Amino acid sequence: MSIKNKRKPQRTCVACRQTREKKDLIRLVRINDGVVEVDICDKKPGRGAYLCPEKDCWALGLRKSNLEHALRTRLSDENRRLLMEYSNSLLGGN
Repeated sequence: MSIKNKRKPQRTCVACRQTREKKDLIRLVRINDGVVEVDICDKKPGRGAYLCPEKDCWALGLRKSNLEHALRTRLSDENRRLLMEYSNSLLGGN
């Protein structure tokens, strides 16, 4: 197998269910105390899930239980608010 044909890791957005290259998605990780954080470096230990860098995916993932189900946790209101603020700043939100 040559370097040209090397496969790129694929992941699925938990909101829209679209499969994309891992580098094109944003990883969220559940850390030990059940808090969910954005994993900018893709290296934090813990259970991870991915969202597209699109406002609709973040809204859907945080509004419905898709993200909670994938991470096997419950988001507190404060944690949900912090993630929504991050998505708004990242995506140039309202």
